[in-house]
Amino acid sequence: MFNLEGKTAIITGGNGVLGGAMAHGLAAQGVKVGILGRSVDTVEKRVKEIKDAGGTAMSLVADVLDKQSLEEAKDKVLKSWNKIDILVNGAGGNMKGATIGPDQNFFDLSLDDFSKVNDLNFKGTVLPTYIFGKPMAESKNGSIINISSMAAQQAITRVVGYSAAKAAVDNFTKWLAVEMAQKYGDGIRVNAIAPGFFIGEQNRDLLLNKDGSLTARGETIVSNTPMKRFGEAEELQGVTNWLASDSASFVTGIVVPVDGGFSAFSGV
Repeated sequence: MFNLEGKTAIITGGNGVLGGAMAHGLAAQGVKVGILGRSVDTVEKRVKEIKDAGGTAMSLVADVLDKQSLEEAKDKVLKSWNKIDILVNGAGGNMKGATIGPDQNFFDLSLDDFSKVNDLNFKGTVLPTYIFGKPMAESKNGSIINISSMAAQQAITRVVGYSAAKAAVDNFTKWLAVEMAQKYGDGIRVNAIAPGFFIGEQNRDLLLNKDGSLTARGETIVSNTPMKRFGEAEELQGVTNWLASDSASFVTGIVVPVDGGFSAFSGV
């Protein structure tokens, strides 16, 4: 559908729930996917899933904050597949100390955890782009897809560190889109996807009770989402495939919400 056959991709955080869904979606379109993550077991598991489904995948055990391991991953991909066409910066996450609990305030924030969350989400986007974007610049062709968040676009209580980091990702996306187009031509595009609320391992207990019912926070989110539900990870595949393909050849510097209408709704 999107003419992605034969392209190669690296998905950081491809061993996670959302990154894994995007990896599966690209692989189903004929893309060779490199699954990059820190955990050997989860990376290998994702690679096996994709191969069992008939796709082509490679394990890339690396840390998005470790330049040397990223360089080694790049060399492995180029040695086997000769090129890098697509980069999905899906690695990210949050830490308890970088959030404000119901009984806390801003002055209870752990500045150490705040820095760690910023490093993981922002520097963990910049550094892989710095490494894997070089072959794209050399070939003057490629699509970089960053992962933003609803938390970057409007104030969402509690998640102060994560919100700040994702806001930085939005700005970096736009800045790099301009930089790449001006320095390397129209063949390299940089965009971002801003997921709404999806259930993952990190936020499950915040949004769902043990019996699967909504927590108070979960109810607030769903009531402010016009579609009245959380997103399914597979619902990120269409926009990922589109941004990765030549169908989006004149699209760069945008942040696409996939949020069930959350960002459009005023609450009234």
